[in-house]
Amino acid sequence: MKVTGSNPVPATNLIREKPAGTSIPAGFSHARQEGILRRIRVIGIGTGNPEHLTLQAVAALKTVEAVFVLDKGTDKADLLRVRREICERFVPKPYRFVEAQDPERDRSPTDYAAAVDAWHAARAALYEAMIEREIGEGACGAFLVWGDPSLYDSTLRILERVAARGRLAFAYDVVPGITSVQALAAGHRIALNRIGGPVHITTGRALAGGLAPQADSTVVMLDGDLHFDHLDPDLTIYWGAYLGMPEEILLAGRLGEVGPEIRRVRAEARARHGWIMDTYLLRAPAAD
Repeated sequence: MKVTGSNPVPATNLIREKPAGTSIPAGFSHARQEGILRRIRVIGIGTGNPEHLTLQAVAALKTVEAVFVLDKGTDKADLLRVRREICERFVPKPYRFVEAQDPERDRSPTDYAAAVDAWHAARAALYEAMIEREIGEGACGAFLVWGDPSLYDSTLRILERVAARGRLAFAYDVVPGITSVQALAAGHRIALNRIGGPVHITTGRALAGGLAPQADSTVVMLDGDLHFDHLDPDLTIYWGAYLGMPEEILLAGRLGEVGPEIRRVRAEARARHGWIMDTYLLRAPAAD
């Protein structure tokens, strides 16, 4: 575990009494009532642009003394760098930047659900150890979540696992963030839905089985292999990668025509940066 930051606090000072007159941030009134003084803030930080942070997120960062991050290797060092930049810009007091190696995950499992459960269990044990070591009574730590904590992110589920283990008493709140779905629509200057129409959000793994029945507008996330070749070529696709970042790439058009170009551009960008995060919207042809 690696700890850095602005004027890092010695480990001997991590456990301390709550100073007289210290206020508990909004969202933690239940913690006061239950006598829980160790606090965690789960903060959505948008898609890589520090300007995506909401005023609520900026205010939340001012309350933290430790920021927890998982190191996902050199290929994704940019994700760590963005979190550092956010802390340097928006945390106005001494804080600790606590890094830990992300547990290995089986990327080609025979049982997907079991593999994810094992990965979450390993992460829960790691989160518990980090929180216990770095956050004492009266202290506040944060997890900075790409996008929004409610959408295809495991942080909340893992914190629930930690709480269920019963070894560590803490309270946590959630600060929403801008998602890649919103950033995609903004980048293409489109509305996600047609007038009165539904929007379906799914994953590349699920899309491999086809679009949902009567799907009109479908947002696809976490599609590492672009599972759209078998779909209706007359669909319109709005694709974006590195949304909100200086490296942002946007492509749109008839799926049968721009699909191969998206695949080529995506492969080149991934080779160039070592990683890629992308999202796309598929829209059915307009009814006559």
